[in-house]
Amino acid sequence: MEETPRSIGSPPLHSIYENDPDLRDLVMQFVDELDHHVQSIRSACLSEDFATLRRISHQLKGAAGGYGFDPIGHSAARLEDDMLADEMDISGISERVEDLITTCRAAVRPTDS
Repeated sequence: MEETPRSIGSPPLHSIYENDPDLRDLVMQFVDELDHHVQSIRSACLSEDFATLRRISHQLKGAAGGYGFDPIGHSAARLEDDMLADEMDISGISERVEDLITTCRAAVRPTDS
């Protein structure tokens, strides 16, 4: 299966569970699905579909930590928090979206042992 492309200069992001034999397959599945999430995030941002953007960021915030990718969860939480502010800052949201996309693209599948 093809790896999710990483941003240039972005260090690879490994799950803290990548060596856990009970979670390894789940971690690989999560990483494989990140490209779909990135596409959905970008599409929602470009179409200013803030409800979808908020839903995806909320889902990633919860799921990422469970798969050992805390940086993705933290990035998603910052985006969600910005979107829940009384007055949304569109340029700030765009920056948070790019940060989340970059963080998601840094995630790597566990290597075969």
